[in-house]
Amino acid sequence: MIDVTRLNGKALTINAELIETVEETPDTVITLTTGKKIIVKESRQNVKNLVILYRKECSAAKM
Repeated sequence: MIDVTRLNGKALTINAELIETVEETPDTVITLTTGKKIIVKESRQNVKNLVILYRKECSAAKM
């Protein structure tokens, strides 16, 4: 799970495993495998970094 911020300032936790695409249009739009789209304040690169960190934490927990 990663924490992101909606445009209205409210925090949101999403399942990183469900992220299909992240694009800047110029707002950052996260599209989930369910088809749901979420617009967030974080940059595309920041979301990417959060997902990478999440996956590293998951790998470390398995050891």
